[in-house]
Amino acid sequence: MVRLKLSLELKYEVFGAPADFVFNIHAARTTHQQLVAEELSVSQPVATSVHTVADSCNRYLRFTAQPGPLSVRYRATVDIEHHFAASEDLPEVPVADLPPEALGYVYPSRYCQSDRLGRLAIREFGNLPRGHARVLAIRDWVNRRIAFASNTSTATTSAVDTLVDQAGVCRDFAHLMIALCRAVNIPARFTTGIDYGADPALGPTDFHAYVEAFLSDRWYMFDPSGTAIPMGFVRFGTGRDAADVAFATIFGSVASQAPVIEVEAVRDAERGFIMPFHTTKGISTDSGVSGGQAARTGQAGLASQR
Repeated sequence: MVRLKLSLELKYEVFGAPADFVFNIHAARTTHQQLVAEELSVSQPVATSVHTVADSCNRYLRFTAQPGPLSVRYRATVDIEHHFAASEDLPEVPVADLPPEALGYVYPSRYCQSDRLGRLAIREFGNLPRGHARVLAIRDWVNRRIAFASNTSTATTSAVDTLVDQAGVCRDFAHLMIALCRAVNIPARFTTGIDYGADPALGPTDFHAYVEAFLSDRWYMFDPSGTAIPMGFVRFGTGRDAADVAFATIFGSVASQAPVIEVEAVRDAERGFIMPFHTTKGISTDSGVSGGQAARTGQAGLASQR
């Protein structure tokens, strides 16, 4: 098990009139990600509410802030239990056999235009063996062709834009990988967290975007930017793309400062806490489809394709 302690601080200046804020900065509560402790503080005396979306476990903080300075602080201690599987044990699941909660992630979305990348995806990945190895090939293809560079994209940059520009940040890597996975009928979703293990040369600790692809009977994590350690990701939110899980959505005239984020892993062998490490195995923090039906149908689908 991995135990992570994280803290973040967001600072704003609200101008002229009250502004509404929606945040997705709370660690998700799932069967494999347990909250040991958490604390939220807001500098203004405002009424706050946190709503949890049942199917995604995304937690959304909402409040209205008055004109003037505003700071939001969140701290949490999180225990994460990872599921590992050998690559050869993770087949793709035929579209006809996908569970309902995964089916929506094979469609194009605003930033992941898989319908425009079908010819490229088939040419590059269509003849590869189906399963975890093919998703790894897509991840590595994106990592090789896109340069990680700050200030090379905007909030409206899409997967197609990133493919053309050949540069971006973690958000852009994730969008391109998701679009390519969906173009070959592999469900893929956009996931947010914190970039634990990132090279300090890339800048201070920040929010991070990565990919989860549905294989066998659950969602498996992939980091196409290659900048962090997936075992150190604390899940905040999952969605079709960045439009679903922005860490802050603001309605009003507001200026913001760069977030201040810290994250550390607890090393304590006696209590069973290990340090995050890189692995070639499939890695997931998802509980899986009940009864393993997707895994069984996925294996049968693979056999019929050979």
